[in-house]
Amino acid sequence: MRTRIILLSLSIMTSFGITSCNNTTQNSTTNTDQEVTTVTNDSSSFDLSNGVNVSHWLSQNGNFKENRLTMITKKDFDSIAAMGFKHVRLPIDEEQLYDENMNRDAEGFQLLTNAIQWTLENNMNIIIDLHILRSYHFNSENAKPNYLFESDTAKAQFLSIWLDLQKELKKYPNDRVAYEILNEPAAPTCQAWNEFVAKYIETIRKEEPNRFLVIGSNYWQTPDAFRELSVPANDKKLILSFHYYHPALITHYLAPWNQETNFYHGKVNYPGQIIEDTTTAYAGLTEDQKAKLRIHNIYVTATELEQSIQVAINVADSLHLALYCGEFGVYPQYIDKEIRLRWYTDVVDIFRKHNIANAHWCYKGDFPVVKEDGSANELPALLTK
Repeated sequence: MRTRIILLSLSIMTSFGITSCNNTTQNSTTNTDQEVTTVTNDSSSFDLSNGVNVSHWLSQNGNFKENRLTMITKKDFDSIAAMGFKHVRLPIDEEQLYDENMNRDAEGFQLLTNAIQWTLENNMNIIIDLHILRSYHFNSENAKPNYLFESDTAKAQFLSIWLDLQKELKKYPNDRVAYEILNEPAAPTCQAWNEFVAKYIETIRKEEPNRFLVIGSNYWQTPDAFRELSVPANDKKLILSFHYYHPALITHYLAPWNQETNFYHGKVNYPGQIIEDTTTAYAGLTEDQKAKLRIHNIYVTATELEQSIQVAINVADSLHLALYCGEFGVYPQYIDKEIRLRWYTDVVDIFRKHNIANAHWCYKGDFPVVKEDGSANELPALLTK
């Protein structure tokens, strides 16, 4: 199974030279008191609370033609519900549902239907997340470079995919199934992303004015990019989404795909200064490696974590829209368990404090909430308490 490549902390944004977006304006509405984890409008709502991503099944699965029928079954959705999760975020990839001529893959669509049905039968809600396109991969791992935002043909293909998905999905209740436009967009500018979002919303709303739509910020759904996120001011059936893997030295400690920091094998700490003895820790590293570590080696506490997502909180409040963390987690393979659980405890407390609905990354994949035998590990009790 391919591991999920992701670099999504504020520190990583800084290393890329990205601190904010440019040339955009933010639509706003009057803020009033509202429970953020439940969006309410004309007696219709979409409850999220806490959930989990069912990943590496209908998305990021290089062997899907051989294993997707047996990899995830109804038993898994039953187990997710029994652990106490209230919703599922389901990543799906274009290549699993359509060939290059937009012909449907019957088996893929049947599995998508099964997943929705298994979710609803367990009294959970579900977000259908269009995760990877042939024209766009959040980490540029397609056969060709990303061209979605530069190609009118690719944009039209994107809308065609959603219009076809809509034919199947619109039969489900608005308060049970939501659509997520695109996973971790990285448009050239925030203006380009805002225009892309506006066109998508306009297209979907022709058939479904009351469907809840999940909209992420530009630059891989980082909280800081919320500064320039623009959405239609009069649409109250939107859920604003960010992803959270901050700081990378903790959440991606020795993750093999994270070339930003995986050369560092020394001790890390949380809370506090992540690497304390820099003279010893940096010994033997190249100048380039030292420079990367200096960017990521920060002093971090629960207060700093909260401040790092405050922009997203403020924007969602000002627009009177729900705020949702669609992905978060710590790669568990090598990091000290106590450090990992302290990070989770602080992040979950922040989510509760600000009524931020959330979905852990992930269920069985590289950040699992289950053991090898399928039973719950230590995370579900913490995430769903």
